Amino acid sequence: MPKSCPKFSKRHLYASVIALASSGVVHADITKEIEDALNFYHYGSNGAVKTDLNYRWENVDQDAGAKNIHTAKDPKTANANTARLRLGYQTPYFHDFQAYGEYEGNYALQEDYNSSVNGRSLYSTIKDPDRSELNQFWLAYKGINDTLIKVGRQRIKLDDDRFIGNVGWRQMEQTYDSVLITHNNQTLFGLTVNAGYIDHIQGVDGKTESLNAPILNLNYKVNDWGNLIGYGYWLDYRDSKANKALSSQTYGIRFDGKSPQFWDSVNFLYTTEWSNQSNYADNPNQYQVDRFNFMGGATAFNLSLQGAVEQLNGLGATKADSRYAFQTPLGTNHAFQGWADLFLTTPGQGIRDVFATASYKMLNDSLILTGVYHDFYDDTGKTQYGTEWDFSALKKFGKHYSVLAKYANFNTDNGSFTDTQKFWIQGNISF
Repeated sequence: MPKSCPKFSKRHLYASVIALASSGVVHADITKEIEDALNFYHYGSNGAVKTDLNYRWENVDQDAGAKNIHTAKDPKTANANTARLRLGYQTPYFHDFQAYGEYEGNYALQEDYNSSVNGRSLYSTIKDPDRSELNQFWLAYKGINDTLIKVGRQRIKLDDDRFIGNVGWRQMEQTYDSVLITHNNQTLFGLTVNAGYIDHIQGVDGKTESLNAPILNLNYKVNDWGNLIGYGYWLDYRDSKANKALSSQTYGIRFDGKSPQFWDSVNFLYTTEWSNQSNYADNPNQYQVDRFNFMGGATAFNLSLQGAVEQLNGLGATKADSRYAFQTPLGTNHAFQGWADLFLTTPGQGIRDVFATASYKMLNDSLILTGVYHDFYDDTGKTQYGTEWDFSALKKFGKHYSVLAKYANFNTDNGSFTDTQKFWIQGNISF
């Protein structure tokens, strides 16, 4: 269990507001009044204000050996009490043009953690820095049939966010200075084309990185059985020698979906995916590796069961030699290979993640309970990295309020890794 408890102070106003809302004290009529006040469309054509307030307590307890600690002692247990506000304004369409601007600020009520930019390296890492930024600022045009063109700093999420995502779990999300063209072809039924170019990334730590990155994602809906997807991502990092080692070209094909219903209550779930990655542009390292992703499962009576394996290959001689392993530097990697986040960077010897997931919906789908078990190996299956249990409970109160409790426990006998426990309590208000 965590070694210490969080500190509280009168600055927990953000948390108090969210707890009050999530407890059901906020009535439907008050919620409607807030919606009307923020959404100016009710009164004309002046646009809409968007808000998202997220409070989180995160606790990280690790043994010695954590990568961010330069000592043989156990790192200090990290406690982060943070409140994140996103506040944006979206214009109405005018001659097929629309604009959006969004501020994002994260306030650390308690900063007993290493945010990667605050200098507190004796603590375990929680990448939620105390800072504010321009999160999104884009201009969109929809004057071409079935096509949306969006230019500027924007959120991009493709497929399951494995390769291109917003890292939405962290308080400060990842956004892109980019051009993205989305075309929904009505003649060729079910085809969606996402083609774009990324010039800069604004990461979860607030830092920006420079890229030359064309991206292409083709998604074809196969009747009621799922989606057939092909993609190519060409990432050319421009800033430093270390970043250039992440330059890669990735191609892949994916099919995933949910079957039509059988026996009045059963749907089958399935995913099959293959990707190939190699060095690109100014990357000084020569490599070519594959990724495999397979999942099968079923849902019935609000219960979902899945079994899966994802393998990212590596050619590195050691675990630390990640230059020659399959990497997904722009993905929302928290959603993959365990919530303890020990494999955000693929080890040099690759990783094979064999895992099972169970999820159950209750109270008219307003309460979702989830459990996941992971067993991690290198890509040969001969060396075990460790095992992990993950649990979460999400309770929604209407469309705008939610609370979340979440836990991750990674255990290992492998000296290259460290036992890690993480615990989160979170409340959210979003309009």
